[in-house]
Amino acid sequence: MPLALYALAAGAFGIGVTEFVIMGLLLDVSKDLGVSISAAGQLISGYALGVVIGAPLLTIATGNWPRKTVLLALMAIFTLGNLACALAPDYWTLMGARIITAFAHGTFFGVGSVVATGLVAPNRKASAIALMFTGLTIANILGVPFGTWLGQAFGWRATFWAVTVVGLAAFAVISALVPRSQTASEKSDLRADLAVLRRTPVLLGLATTVLGYAGVFAVFTYIAPLLTEISGFKEAAVSPILLVFGGGLIAGNLAGGKVADRWLVPAVLGSLIVLAVVLATMTFAIHSQVMAVIYVGLLGAAAFATVAPLQMWVLEKAQGAGQSLASSFNIAAFNLGNAAGAWLGGAVIAHGLGLGALTWVAALLPLAALGVAGLALRLDRTATLGAPAPIRS
Repeated sequence: MPLALYALAAGAFGIGVTEFVIMGLLLDVSKDLGVSISAAGQLISGYALGVVIGAPLLTIATGNWPRKTVLLALMAIFTLGNLACALAPDYWTLMGARIITAFAHGTFFGVGSVVATGLVAPNRKASAIALMFTGLTIANILGVPFGTWLGQAFGWRATFWAVTVVGLAAFAVISALVPRSQTASEKSDLRADLAVLRRTPVLLGLATTVLGYAGVFAVFTYIAPLLTEISGFKEAAVSPILLVFGGGLIAGNLAGGKVADRWLVPAVLGSLIVLAVVLATMTFAIHSQVMAVIYVGLLGAAAFATVAPLQMWVLEKAQGAGQSLASSFNIAAFNLGNAAGAWLGGAVIAHGLGLGALTWVAALLPLAALGVAGLALRLDRTATLGAPAPIRS
């Protein structure tokens, strides 16, 4: 794998820390800025909203730029956004800074996926995407726990100062290692780029992503109360158990990429089936502490085994025009799935089904995603059968 992919992974690492570390700092932020914990929690929703809105807007705005220039501009936005977070004097300034930072998120992963696939041979494209996303998984294992400790020990602003430094380092390595010749893009035709979103297979691919990841976050958002109230762990055990989840993320991410390199469609369908099975059987496993730990790792592996196949699938459906835009929309779809899953999990708990119902309800979502993917494949097959036969001389 070329060194440029590791530069993209460095940027993904910084973005991953920024997105998730706030969850461990909510109490510190709420106390320091004088807001409720629920208000501090909206900083997570604000970031997700920024990703969903920013991904298409920035991708369209930078459509005619060389892709390396786009990546460097995004890392500059990311770095300045985290600097603004560190300096924010009040809650609403912090919210605005979080949203600005999030604008870089979707476009970085969207354009970065296109760049990554252009750096390797055709039979390694999904693995290249997976390697870039490894930065995001490592952020969950190392970056987020360290950032949480740093913020609790020295104040939450110290974490954002540290991530600002990470942003500067990522900017430097992308500048040094990503070759400009590999990332030059053709002139963007906005009408053609937007037209790709009218392709039914692309829309079905985006819907598959939303449904699959909604299933993951319907459970993962509430993993702490699941482990403490159902599995019987003490609160202090939650963080070490989440390291197992992070290990699963890395393993599943790399495995999903390798399988998708050889068998893309089976990788998409198989990863969704595995995710549904893990969520469904987790309903019984969480009543045993040993099995609960094992299944937390399996959930991480199953969750990220879907990422590279789904991203590669949408890229293939968008081939010919609007790949960067479609890719960025798919990153927004992941975040939309995160938000939808968290909402659904909360609704399941609030309406009396309880924590124990989260896992089997969540399992229905990747099954729905599987149905959408199957519809997309059926439409593809129909279109292929209906295509005129080639004229032979």
